[in-house]
Amino acid sequence: MELKYEQAVKRLEEIVAKLEGGSLSLDESLKLYEEGAKLLDYCRKTLESAKQRIIDINEVKNDD
Repeated sequence: MELKYEQAVKRLEEIVAKLEGGSLSLDESLKLYEEGAKLLDYCRKTLESAKQRIIDINEVKNDD
């Protein structure tokens, strides 16, 4: 199953909360940080793709 944007954002929020809690070991913190960085990259790419789709739709609409 492919991860949905909303799921990625929710997981990022969970990761931030855990990291801000301060009770994790360094290894756990690094592992979560790495996961968060990957999720953030995925979210950015997903938003950029959505933005481009909107631009494309508006261009086609304006050509009519």
